[in-house]
Amino acid sequence: MPVDLYTAAQTRELDRLTIGQGKVSGYALMSSAGHFAFSQIQYHWPDCQNLSVLCGKGNNGGDGYIVAEFARRAGIQVSLFSVCDPLELTGDAYQAYLNCQLEVQVGLSQLPLATADVVVDALLGTGLQGDVKGLYQDWIAQLNDIAKPVLAIDIPSGLCADTGRVLGGAVKADVTTAFIGRKQGMYTGQARNYCGEVRFAGLGVRASVYNQIPVSAQLLIAEVAPVDMLQRAASSYKTHHGHVFVVGGDMGTFGAVVLAAQGAARAGAGLVSVYTQPEQGPYVTMAQPELMLVRDNWQQADVLVIGPGLGQDEFGHSAWQHCLALNKPMVVDADGLNLLAAVSQRRDNWILTPHPGEAARLLGCTTSEVEADRFAAIRKLQQEYGGVVILKGAGSLICGPNQQVSVLGVGNAGMASAGMGDVLAGVCGAMLAQGLELEDAAKMAAWVHSKAADMAAQDGRRGMLASDLLPFVRQLLG
Repeated sequence: MPVDLYTAAQTRELDRLTIGQGKVSGYALMSSAGHFAFSQIQYHWPDCQNLSVLCGKGNNGGDGYIVAEFARRAGIQVSLFSVCDPLELTGDAYQAYLNCQLEVQVGLSQLPLATADVVVDALLGTGLQGDVKGLYQDWIAQLNDIAKPVLAIDIPSGLCADTGRVLGGAVKADVTTAFIGRKQGMYTGQARNYCGEVRFAGLGVRASVYNQIPVSAQLLIAEVAPVDMLQRAASSYKTHHGHVFVVGGDMGTFGAVVLAAQGAARAGAGLVSVYTQPEQGPYVTMAQPELMLVRDNWQQADVLVIGPGLGQDEFGHSAWQHCLALNKPMVVDADGLNLLAAVSQRRDNWILTPHPGEAARLLGCTTSEVEADRFAAIRKLQQEYGGVVILKGAGSLICGPNQQVSVLGVGNAGMASAGMGDVLAGVCGAMLAQGLELEDAAKMAAWVHSKAADMAAQDGRRGMLASDLLPFVRQLLG
């Protein structure tokens, strides 16, 4: 099953319910969290001899004091810093300070981190509302500048747990430990630059507690792929696996339509036809002989993929209107999305695949507004345009009619190259053509596409091309 994700408020409610049952105290939970965080230091940096711990005013700081005490008992030299007088702490955080047998240096303007082997970020947790300021901002900047290995407790300080947005500045962690509930914002957008490897501990919270809180989103990780949803009988024929029409490729952009068509073919569509400018037809079949060219009889299509290289001139407008009139299942990408933004409409039988810029045009806002809250943006896109939406980017999101958001836990920075979206559009079309329901098709296509990119990246991320994914798409679905 996919991994459940929660908002910060939901995670705090899980914590409250666990304590409220009387099975475990707040301080016991804090101690378990601190112990897990220290275990990650031992695992990732076993040669650490000098540890610096930066503590804030709240419970996140309390976690830091517990980590510092575990490290002291293990014989590690610990330097402990706090933004506030520890006597100002309350509750479990104050108890953690009292139990820590280390001297605390308070409010330093310049942190002496040069000798640290590892630094623990226990400054700010998931309750942060506005931008970081003052000493917090200064310490975060110093920590990022010193280029030391960093373990963040609960979430990198300065990162919004709900959206992944950087709130004025955020710690760039190598490892982040998350407790009780995985925060949805840690897996998408800017957060991918800050969280590093996320390590999770449930701290023994019971299933009965989780059952009381609705899931905010779900993470599709490397081990989760519904490949078995596509079964192929030994006696099957090409017409049993769908006919995809890929529509696009205005003059000079036939490469986009070829990549989309290749994606559909490699993902298992039985037949793939291309509609493009007539002058480019020979180039399409030279690039991939198995592709067919089509000028009429579009009723043969089971699924339409429109947009790659389409353009917005007369050719693009005409093709777009023709596709809409057919009212067949569609995957809308690239200039198809731009044409949709110009004259919006809502349908239940399409998959839309915008990147943040295209999403902004569809919503009539800025790209930065989309990226500030990708979860809100994709839900609004689905509400306004219907069907299923894939909001591309680091940690791509998928949202269907029930407004449940899935987050891709696969993919890498090598995908930041031309043509990746074209291949994804084609794979989406193939999944629909082979009989998957709309949302299942979108999830499976997005997962396979990004997982294929991870496999291709074994030869290096820099210089990875969209066409490099095609053999791995085939392998994953074989």
